[in-house]
Amino acid sequence: MKLPRLVSPRALAASGVLGMNRRNYSYIMRYNRRADYPDVDDKLRTKELAMRAGVTTAELVGCIRFQYEVREFGKLVAPVPDFVIKPGHGSGGRGILVIKEHDGTRFRKANGTYCDYAMIYEHISNILSGLYSLGGQVDYALIERCIDFSDIYSRFSYQGVPDVRLIVFRGYPVMAMIRLATRESDGRANLHQGAVGVGLSIRDGSPRFAARHNREITHHPDTGAPFSELRVADWERHLDLAARCAEMTPLGYFGADIATDRQRGPLLLELNARPGLAIQIANGQGLLSRLKLIESLPEGAHPTRAEKIAFAREHFD
Repeated sequence: MKLPRLVSPRALAASGVLGMNRRNYSYIMRYNRRADYPDVDDKLRTKELAMRAGVTTAELVGCIRFQYEVREFGKLVAPVPDFVIKPGHGSGGRGILVIKEHDGTRFRKANGTYCDYAMIYEHISNILSGLYSLGGQVDYALIERCIDFSDIYSRFSYQGVPDVRLIVFRGYPVMAMIRLATRESDGRANLHQGAVGVGLSIRDGSPRFAARHNREITHHPDTGAPFSELRVADWERHLDLAARCAEMTPLGYFGADIATDRQRGPLLLELNARPGLAIQIANGQGLLSRLKLIESLPEGAHPTRAEKIAFAREHFD
């Protein structure tokens, strides 16, 4: 059931949209044990689990846990031409610093401006103090190689890098969208800041619907590209990667964010144990019926990852 052009709360309810309270009590609290949250809230732990499970991620450069270690930052990044600094317990993209090239003294950021070592030192110190972490807890800085993002979506995104969000429930990929940056969102693929969400068919990754600011949209507001022509490359690998994540953590309900590297293909960016609900607006339909269908299946109905993916592709166009 497609949502109307102007998406109202009443229309959402009538379309079987999952609300926040029901998501929290019926799915997050029921299927996600709090003891397992560090699997996704701690980025280094997520990366270590992913590596053991064969889930491809960005290359790890190192991590800095204590203030005295910040002095060793230069040695960590000396062998790599580009890198990303992230708070280990951050959320919402806060505190992420992308360096595209450097000579050990001057560092070029993703927006083309330069910063010096003192600025990097201050940024890492802020991360360690908990400035960007969940709940303000003392944190660590995770350093990864930059993903060499593919340009296959260049027509559909303004400067920023798109990523695919897949909701996985009990090992089944149940809903997907790709988030596309706009001029208004300042190159960030953040729907709340004006990015576009394009709902994707679980069957083949084709575009099903698109929304921006809760309204249907058919063309990118800046590039003019029609979303009907958008195609997600390596869709089968996206589904396999997302479903494989369910094998590396006991969490039953989560979101998997995936980007496409020019050489390595789909890579896991991060997992989220409390994925937002805007994916339903991007798809123009509610999530609740899909979750109920999975809940109705008998235990062990589809014992393998391939069987779960096949069932999802058959039922969630």
